[in-house]
Amino acid sequence: MLSPVYIAVGSNLGDRSLTIRAAFAALRAGPVLDDVVISGLWETAPVGPIAQPNFLNAAIVASSSRTPAEILSFLFGIEASLGRQRRTERRFGPRTLDLDLLMVGDCVMDTDYVVLPHPRLHERAFVLDPLCELAPTLHHPTLGLTMAELLAMLPPHTFSQPVPVPP
Repeated sequence: MLSPVYIAVGSNLGDRSLTIRAAFAALRAGPVLDDVVISGLWETAPVGPIAQPNFLNAAIVASSSRTPAEILSFLFGIEASLGRQRRTERRFGPRTLDLDLLMVGDCVMDTDYVVLPHPRLHERAFVLDPLCELAPTLHHPTLGLTMAELLAMLPPHTFSQPVPVPP
């Protein structure tokens, strides 16, 4: 059975737009996701204690018959193929590519490997802005609010804006 899959995408090292386009192509070409659609790109300030360049962020909606663990493993493989080194990078630091599994249908789970829905999804404008482009009426499975309602509850954005996508 196919479930909707929601993924956050971010990059703040190297050619961010090119990296995101390469990730999108890998997501579409791989055997795990079907009907892959990407939002526009958003330029956002980094979150966390480490000084670093701004991010480009996007959201992806797809469908899959795979388990959340299989989907997450697929995402990690794409990150690694595009230069991410999870084991050596600092938490909340700069990265070539970040693919966060946000939700898989209404699945709620908390294991050592997969936590769904993503535990900070509702706190991050850089996730909710692009996700609302694609699925503003999507309901958070534990909070019961739509993505648009969650975005409206956040404090005013200090820096988040859509940017044109180069061809």
